[in-house]
Amino acid sequence: MPDSALLTDLYQLTMLQGYYEQNMEELAVFEFFVRKLPETRGYLVAAGLAQVLIYLEQLRFSSDEIEWLASTGQFKLSMLDRLKTLKFTGDVHAMPEGTVFFPNEPILRITAPLPEAQLVESRIINLLHFQTLIASKAARSVLIAPDKLLVDFGMRRAHGSEAALLAARASYLAGFTGSATVAAGMHFGIPIFGTMAHSFIQAYSSESQAFADFAKANPDNVVFLVDTYDTEAGAQKVVDLAAALHAQGIKIKGVRIDSGDLADHARKVRTILDRGGLNDATLFASGNIDEHKLAELIAEQAPIDGFGIGTRLDTSADAPYLDCAYKLQEYAGIARRKRSEGKATWPGRKQVYRNYDNGIISGDTVTVDNAPCAGQPLLQLVMQGGKTVVGQPTLVEAREYARCQLNSLPMSLRQLSNTLEYPVIISAELQVLAKTVDERNTG
Repeated sequence: MPDSALLTDLYQLTMLQGYYEQNMEELAVFEFFVRKLPETRGYLVAAGLAQVLIYLEQLRFSSDEIEWLASTGQFKLSMLDRLKTLKFTGDVHAMPEGTVFFPNEPILRITAPLPEAQLVESRIINLLHFQTLIASKAARSVLIAPDKLLVDFGMRRAHGSEAALLAARASYLAGFTGSATVAAGMHFGIPIFGTMAHSFIQAYSSESQAFADFAKANPDNVVFLVDTYDTEAGAQKVVDLAAALHAQGIKIKGVRIDSGDLADHARKVRTILDRGGLNDATLFASGNIDEHKLAELIAEQAPIDGFGIGTRLDTSADAPYLDCAYKLQEYAGIARRKRSEGKATWPGRKQVYRNYDNGIISGDTVTVDNAPCAGQPLLQLVMQGGKTVVGQPTLVEAREYARCQLNSLPMSLRQLSNTLEYPVIISAELQVLAKTVDERNTG
């Protein structure tokens, strides 16, 4: 997924033109954070860092892009000349992907010459916002059903091809078993899963013949969709076909239900399969499932082994955006602070320290970077001088880290309806710095 340097907002380029003219190229510090949680979330899961690092390392303006910018008539030749050689040369500190985090905690810090740090704002927000949104949504299903097969089914209703791929990645990072999106297997090494569509059955005059032909074509992945006409009748046809397929060396792996009362159908289908000797055949369900429906099905003890979770996951339907920002916190060695009503920021370079109580997270402190503080520092150096630091975790390693992070959540935060607010303390040092910056700006 190549990035274009033009994947930015126009005002980033107009600001660059101003910075260059005034020789404002000293080091700037920007931080990405979330101001407040959606009403339906008690925590968030950081995701998208890997794509940010790739973007920053590859950031260049092509000759075609420079030529197009010139054709707009909005940029001076001196500005375009600077863009011809522009690349990211800064440092990046970030929370590892999969880290659970909370409001006002920076999950990424950029330290770079002001024009570079400014230009990358839009794409960084774009990448971190989306994957964090999806990973945070997916984590809720993972906590509700830790022992179930969970598969991302949302590509067809994702908001574009990149969103489909990154949703598959983010949900896998959060603990999903895999995705139905084939390209996610190639790009990210994510396990891919799939069965059959109703159209395959409809294309035949006989449902049983459709099952038989599908099994012969896919002998190692025989999962039948049984609800095209009558769910229980379809399950019985699977049982009736089993002996003939077994004689051909083909084993029925499972069946899928995609409509109706999933719990009721699952019980009836499970009975039919077991009575017919298909005790090992799994039962997979899909169809407008999210973490709330998942919780209902588990509470009803529906005999379902796995779930395809699609539209509501890949669009994060109940919380489709995060109130997040990427703001200037320091320039030329001086702490800066935005004081806009309802959008004030804490100034300066910051670090987040986390404390644990018997392996369970118990409280965070946001403080000035390098200030003494108890706890585990969460922001780590991941890029230096425009080059990714060696030893960054693979997606599989990040997934395992995310699992440990979710397991460290207090029980109150693991519930779908959380009423307790996790404690995030703003340190005395940071409050003093904010006061100092305010006094300087008003003096």
